[in-house]
Amino acid sequence: MLEQKLERLQTLFAEMQQALIAYSGGIDSTLVAKIAYEVLGDRALAVTAESPSLLPDDLEDARIQAAEIGIAHEVVRTHELDNPDYASNPVNRCYFCKSELHDTLKPLALERGYPYVVDGVNADDLFDYRPGIQAAKERGARSPLAEVGVTKLEVRELAKMLGLPWWDKPAQPCLSSRFPYGEAITIAKLQRVGRAERYLRKLGLKNLRVRSAEDTARIEILPEQIREFVLTTDLPTLVSAFQDYGFVYVTLDLEGYRSGKLNQVLQLANAKPQM
Repeated sequence: MLEQKLERLQTLFAEMQQALIAYSGGIDSTLVAKIAYEVLGDRALAVTAESPSLLPDDLEDARIQAAEIGIAHEVVRTHELDNPDYASNPVNRCYFCKSELHDTLKPLALERGYPYVVDGVNADDLFDYRPGIQAAKERGARSPLAEVGVTKLEVRELAKMLGLPWWDKPAQPCLSSRFPYGEAITIAKLQRVGRAERYLRKLGLKNLRVRSAEDTARIEILPEQIREFVLTTDLPTLVSAFQDYGFVYVTLDLEGYRSGKLNQVLQLANAKPQM
């Protein structure tokens, strides 16, 4: 079954003949870049968008991964924070982010002679709240993984099958996803979240988030790591570091890390009985 999906992906890229990949460096777009390069060679181009919502560490990871795959890689600047519809952080913030991304990539693709811009959206993403998918579709982007029905789990299985050493890389959405809807996003806020998460990564943690709500940092780590974290971490030093970054209060989420947790407010709102 997995081999059949891989063959379908290879056929899809062969039919495209040339493709520009919206390449974040996450495992989804990395798998797409890998398959595209194996089929198309120098007729495939990976492009990463650099903005304040992307950790510099993640940009460097993207460069390293692209070099190891062998695919040509370029970096472009995007300016989603200049759009108040994005910076005000509405529930459809991702729509304006992907609009900026694809409004940047599509002209570049046409200029270079690439008829298609493809992304790393997988089949599971279609069942989550992802307003950015609509923005990409409106601009003609294609999602090979979703088209073939590749799930998130299968992405990792395929990546491992193809020898990608990052097959188990934790998901790392943009830093803007750390803020509750309605709280304005600024470069300073993004930077302090980025520094806080980098601090935790240096402690050896991988699956984590630092959620930011005004002047409070809420640390999310895997539930099974919470006890050891509390017992072994120099908490006063951590708090001092976070306060140096700009936070006033530092808290630990006792539920633990869960992807997409901020979207639960939307689920609760939809679940309320209508009066």
